[in-house]
Amino acid sequence: MARSVSLTRAEVAAMIDHTLLAPEATPADVAALIDEARALGVLAICVSPSMLPVRAPGLVVATVAGFPSGKHHSLVKGAEARLAVEQGAAEVDMVIDVGAAVAGDYNAVLTDIITVREATGDRALLKVIIESAALSDAAIVEVCRAAERAGADFVKTSTGFHPAGGASVHAIELMAATVGGKLGIKASGGIRTAEAAAELIAAGATRLGLSKSRTVLDGFPA
Repeated sequence: MARSVSLTRAEVAAMIDHTLLAPEATPADVAALIDEARALGVLAICVSPSMLPVRAPGLVVATVAGFPSGKHHSLVKGAEARLAVEQGAAEVDMVIDVGAAVAGDYNAVLTDIITVREATGDRALLKVIIESAALSDAAIVEVCRAAERAGADFVKTSTGFHPAGGASVHAIELMAATVGGKLGIKASGGIRTAEAAAELIAAGATRLGLSKSRTVLDGFPA
């Protein structure tokens, strides 16, 4: 059981982006994801942009841009995000140029995010994937500040594809201390148990990106 007994299964489900971003995913897999999302009562599904459009009444549809490396030109990320919104995505999770952040070029990070924000306008919620496990604490703080200045709605820990790792309590605490209350905080990457999810929520996460949603939810009380 998750340590935080104040969290119910339904409360956690309302924070979940039920995610399928595997490169081998098929339309049948996406259909199964949607069915499972409905059965679990989660908030949203997150699928690759090539899978759009999808019919998922009652669910928020999210997708990604510049995924998973972030090493796409900002204009390409913007075009990808714009097309995704035109195809029905209500939320876009973009990957920053992680190398720019590692190098301390936060103006480049800011420009990258602004380009995608301008491409989507107010038609979609924008989440910024910072790949926190690959960044120093100082870089996490500066990238979160850049996301806030650029008009993003959320900062998000990870793609789940980087060898440095996924979400951590420490990163969520830093992100929440920097932009909590102003931006949403999404924990994603390697969250496979209710205990891990509860710890991340306690640290400040307001949204969870999960591919193992059922396993995680089964650890919370009904």
